[in-house]
Amino acid sequence: MVSGSFYPSDAQNLKAQLEQFFFNAEDKTVNESIAAIIVPHAGYVFSGPVAASAYVKIDPGKSFSRIFIVGTSHHMLSNGASIYNQGDYETPLGTVNVDTELANRLIDQNKQISYIPGAHDKEHSIEVQLPFLQYWLKKPFKIVPIIIGTQSEETCKKLAETLKPYFTPENLFIVSSDFSHYPSYENALKTDQLTGLAVAGNSPEKFIETINSNERQNIPGLATSCCAWSSVLTLLDITSVQQNVQVTHVKYMNSGDSPSGGKDRVVGYHSFIFTRENGTRNSGEFLLTPEDKRMLLKLARESIEMKLENNAISDINEEDLSENVKMNCGAFVTLNKNNQLRGCIGNFTSTEPLYKVVQEMAAAAAFSDFRFAPVVKEELSKIDIEISVLTPLRKISSIDDFKLGEQGIYMIKGTRSGTFLPQVAELTHWNKEEFLGHCARDKAGIGWDGWKDADLYTYEALVFDEKELFFNEK
Repeated sequence: MVSGSFYPSDAQNLKAQLEQFFFNAEDKTVNESIAAIIVPHAGYVFSGPVAASAYVKIDPGKSFSRIFIVGTSHHMLSNGASIYNQGDYETPLGTVNVDTELANRLIDQNKQISYIPGAHDKEHSIEVQLPFLQYWLKKPFKIVPIIIGTQSEETCKKLAETLKPYFTPENLFIVSSDFSHYPSYENALKTDQLTGLAVAGNSPEKFIETINSNERQNIPGLATSCCAWSSVLTLLDITSVQQNVQVTHVKYMNSGDSPSGGKDRVVGYHSFIFTRENGTRNSGEFLLTPEDKRMLLKLARESIEMKLENNAISDINEEDLSENVKMNCGAFVTLNKNNQLRGCIGNFTSTEPLYKVVQEMAAAAAFSDFRFAPVVKEELSKIDIEISVLTPLRKISSIDDFKLGEQGIYMIKGTRSGTFLPQVAELTHWNKEEFLGHCARDKAGIGWDGWKDADLYTYEALVFDEKELFFNEK
């Protein structure tokens, strides 16, 4: 239906384009525990690299019972969702079979699900995902194509309850969504980062809060910060209540990064993977070498020095860096002076490589932490720098799942949030409830007992500083 417009209509050209996308993917590490992905659905020349960066992580030899592909209608509203049960899909790469038996069963058993022809006519969000699957997966598969038409958060919750029994290791879920629509390039970067962080936090409430907050900003040109928000919300309604699901951001671009796009009016593209973990990720999985750590600490200090001298951050040649510091992940940079906190700012997740996050957070800790006056040149030699590289956030339902001293805590309640890094416990000697109480009152501003009805997330950190590595070139 959209071959020849969204992607090549010739099979040979389509294969060649897909091959290039997969070949150019920055991290081709296969993860056998992938349960779901979020990928964009724009024309391949704009969003193909972002989509391929998530697909390449799926085990190509795995046999899936079903692949649920969920998108939001671009053309019509409805009271629920429509499942296509009228036959199979065709692309230049061949036929993709629909599991019509399950489609019919879901329609028969759920009043919020039906088949609505208009929901699928001219709808591209499912079709554009199929060539990626056909190219990459080696074993036959069937799809369950779902188009959501509702604007109701409550209906999304009901759809999630219907689909939750199928969120099992033998199935794969794909949510098809672009992100910001039509702001300027610079505004897209800011808006998409906020939305991306909300998705990576695996909190339906935080996601909706962020979408609404973006809308209230009256950003010029911004029509939406997530076009398939109802599909993303439905997935988060499924995954947020499962203790072993981790969300990892994979790649971000927008149409302004494509040679075919301009920068005045862009569309943003994120990709994420949702994995089932056997336990909490160990911070040691980051595998930073002593050389990596020294380089990051040097970069943090140079970032502050450069800002002091000419209000700029230096460009880095990525070819000189190890793959470890080019991965996308969150980090905090902490400044200490005479063993007292002098600034601390960070991001839990990132759409940028670790080295860039360290550059930006070091400058922010020095000059943008509202609790402290900006750092001045004369005191820089007295400041020690500490970096905390973070694992993804993991939602917990009980503080029994929080390991004081090993994990940091992040809490969200309404529009307020706050965090303590793991090492705060060692410095303060607080017990678990004191740790949570201080975080709730002093960081999140929700009162001493506010953590008790807040959304709680844990994370681990790989922490290193200049003193530890005997690297303080002051």
